[in-house]
Amino acid sequence: MSLNHGEEARLFEDAPNCNNQDLFDNSSVVTKNTPEAQVSPVVDEASPSSTSSFEMPDMESVPAPYQEVQSHWFFCHRANDNTSWLPFSREDSDKLENALNTIVDKEEHVVVAVDGQRYDVHVKERKRYAVYWDQAPTEVRRCTWFYKGDKDTKFMPYSEDFSKTLEDAYMIAVTLDQWKRKLDFPTGETIILHNPKLIMQYQPIGLQDEWVSSPSEHTRPQTVKRGIENISVEIPDGEPEKVDHLVFMVHGIGPACDLRFRSIIQCVNDFRSASLSLLASHYKRAQQDGQVGRVEFLPVNWHSALHGDATGVDQDIQRITLPSISRLRHFTNDTLLDLFFYNSPTYCQTIVDTVASEINRLHALFKQRHPKFTGAVSVVGHSLGSLILFDLLTNQKTESEARERVHSSEPCHLNGAMLEQALTRLGLQQYLDTLQAENLDLESLVTEAHTYTALCQDSDLKELEIPLGPRKKILNYVKRKRLLEDCKRQLTHASEAQAPPQQAIDPDGNQSSASEPQQPQFHREQSVTSSVDYEYFDVGIGQVSIDYPQLAFHPQAFFAFGSPIGMFLTVRGLKRIDPNYSFPTCKSFYNIYHPYDPVAYRIEPMIVSEVDLEPMLIPHHKGRKRMHLELKDSLTRMGLDLKNNVLGSLRTAWQSFARLPAAALPPVEDEETPVEGNLETQADTASAKKKEKRATFWSKILEWPMTLYKYHVPGANEEADSSALPEEPEHSEIKVGTLNGGRRIDYVLQEKPIESFNEYLFAIQSHLCYWESEDTALLLLKEIYDKLDVAIEQPL
Repeated sequence: MSLNHGEEARLFEDAPNCNNQDLFDNSSVVTKNTPEAQVSPVVDEASPSSTSSFEMPDMESVPAPYQEVQSHWFFCHRANDNTSWLPFSREDSDKLENALNTIVDKEEHVVVAVDGQRYDVHVKERKRYAVYWDQAPTEVRRCTWFYKGDKDTKFMPYSEDFSKTLEDAYMIAVTLDQWKRKLDFPTGETIILHNPKLIMQYQPIGLQDEWVSSPSEHTRPQTVKRGIENISVEIPDGEPEKVDHLVFMVHGIGPACDLRFRSIIQCVNDFRSASLSLLASHYKRAQQDGQVGRVEFLPVNWHSALHGDATGVDQDIQRITLPSISRLRHFTNDTLLDLFFYNSPTYCQTIVDTVASEINRLHALFKQRHPKFTGAVSVVGHSLGSLILFDLLTNQKTESEARERVHSSEPCHLNGAMLEQALTRLGLQQYLDTLQAENLDLESLVTEAHTYTALCQDSDLKELEIPLGPRKKILNYVKRKRLLEDCKRQLTHASEAQAPPQQAIDPDGNQSSASEPQQPQFHREQSVTSSVDYEYFDVGIGQVSIDYPQLAFHPQAFFAFGSPIGMFLTVRGLKRIDPNYSFPTCKSFYNIYHPYDPVAYRIEPMIVSEVDLEPMLIPHHKGRKRMHLELKDSLTRMGLDLKNNVLGSLRTAWQSFARLPAAALPPVEDEETPVEGNLETQADTASAKKKEKRATFWSKILEWPMTLYKYHVPGANEEADSSALPEEPEHSEIKVGTLNGGRRIDYVLQEKPIESFNEYLFAIQSHLCYWESEDTALLLLKEIYDKLDVAIEQPL
């Protein structure tokens, strides 16, 4: 609420000697309905005409001297048509307060970086702007006074002008020790200062609905508090300024990333918050010693570029979409069709170019805002985003390959023929004559675009009477070409600035780079259907023929969340991945998935098919296995031990019966009797044979139950034999190719106890759980800081 100077004179009415009835002669007071808040109606017992319930006994002690209120800065947050005010961290609030105090000229433009330099606050405008992504600016306030209605859960801040008026009245009341002061505002609101601890706000009954049966239904006042220390609000901790590692996170299909239909920006914010709390708990000592700062996570959004006006694909799909079940069809067009778009050469090029250019743009902007950053960079892909990054990293060029490609290939001249090819690719062949009549070609556009002043802009194409949709397509295509040329030029400069790699002589006598990785090997299965005309790249991954852009850096690690990479490679006809294959510019790859994720597939069986490896179990972030999993393992081990003990007891019993003394066994009639018995040796031999025959007979009789059990129970023979043998050591360390440097690739999360009851009910949630998974965040932090020689600490 803002007040002009003429109205402020009416605000103060001293009433030190007024009784309660005189103070409320005007009984038209109810709740407040200002732009700052929405309040509830008042009840009779809380009406201003009977204020005894709000009065407190006069304190006989000497009043405390007036102290200026401590301000704190808040920003407005809007989500799902709900508006809330969230506080800045104490560090950011102090920076904003200091910047405000240093402003000498009212026209001075001061910008303060907050929230880990992801936002800029324009102090004069009181606006907060996002730095790395497109987001509407939000309002910022320097807050000192707050209010809350009966049905409100949080205190809301007053406007700065309104707060200043309240603070002036409070200062007069404290200085003169005159309370029960009433403030009437031009809009009808009334605020009564009963004492320093009790300040209430009302609103005139005239604004109330005429059909309300009694004033008691709308007469409950609002509570007013002074200073942030008198309200319950959680002030976030500030983020360390030092950034140890940078991570780019690419989303999957659709604009929403979880069941609450939140954007990639909100989900990455949650993942960043989880990582900060885990750093404080699992790397506390390293943070205190200054070894650990923080990890910055930045979102990469490609969905808006694909479904924007530049491609016009949404309009094309909408024209052929049936009108029935409109919501379901809209959901399908907005999400599931992204899978088909990625398998289309035209839109696959758009997606890959958008992802690469956005990552390079964010990387350059981050380096600009953090000039002292010397850490490594990693990438994360969720669902389809992981497949995009996999194809992108597979087609990256090493420094030597990029240098040879730039120097050996001819310059990229985009002449008229290529203009025709580009327009044909965009489906805009009808505008070729129009552009050629003006002597416009792509070469002049891209070449001049390096100076960031394009020859042909939207207004120029509009003068040529080209409609909005085709104009956007042409300009977007030129923009992508410009970014590709910039990336190539940056890679060339970076490679020339570094020392040339060591040269080695191959058996044919040719020189080759010793550090150059081996050519990736993918083994394709023989096709049993009609052949598809794919253009295979050097790696032979079966992707459609597109031009893969190059990243401006070499990622340290690639983390895939809920990834369908294994399924897509199999569908493309790849039977297995050569164990010697690794990404050209990335040496670490982790495939992380939830056991109930319907979209996730494994990678290790495609590399090591002869060994059945269980995935690596991701530890719980509290340093233990979940209780229900421990109970399940304990019961399994108990059952196996009980089974082995029973089998061992039966075996021992049968063997003991079989070894009964021969004298204790009844005689067995012989079919043959010895004829010669005169000699002593012949008699002893015959007696021994009789005893052995009797023992063999009773052994077969007593062992028949075990033989029957082994015959009817499959695997019982193997279990019995294996239980008698000593346990063989497990394959604790198995080299799973070089895709992750010989380390394990597949990592599985531990399901929650409630998820184990019915895996089908939590299938979709399992695919979207990674953004809030502390176990996943801790795995990333562990792999990142292990390479920095910083060990993890188990929390107490």
